[in-house]
Amino acid sequence: MTQLSSSVNDDQLTLLITNSDKIQIADFILERFSERYIIPIKNLNKNEKHGFSIMAISCLMIESLESFKNGWETSKNRSEAAFKSFFNSEPEFSDFRSCSSDFYKNVRCGILHQSETTNGWKIRRDGELLKNSNKTINASRFLIQLKKVLISYTETLKTSEWDSADWDNLRRKLRVLISNCG
Repeated sequence: MTQLSSSVNDDQLTLLITNSDKIQIADFILERFSERYIIPIKNLNKNEKHGFSIMAISCLMIESLESFKNGWETSKNRSEAAFKSFFNSEPEFSDFRSCSSDFYKNVRCGILHQSETTNGWKIRRDGELLKNSNKTINASRFLIQLKKVLISYTETLKTSEWDSADWDNLRRKLRVLISNCG
């Protein structure tokens, strides 16, 4: 057995899917993403938090969340599309819609591939969420907004029909997640 979150292993998740247990699966998604992406940052002392690390983790979370929402087996060759889709569909991040490609190339790829933002983008932990005029992101606010998106997604799952597109996509991704445990 592989532990997928602090309270759910792969066998338990298989059973939840078999039983169409929407509430428990949605709670699992919230727990898994919170434990992997949000809580590690929240548990740091203020002087241990760095905007760069917050943004690196946030970018991982966005790509992973979009994979779950879209039922993607992998995000390979879909990374930029994941960010465009995310920014275009999430009201909390509407300020990023006009610069989603620029964000992807210079923040996400800059952090992942070069350990730095590029093309004048800056990461801070104060100010507004996004200041377009000087390409400055408040990483602390970014993570707060990302948590709101996660909560909204899991609440939507709880109220959506089991045979909805949201659930079809999630089940497809969860089956891949479970098969990767073997």
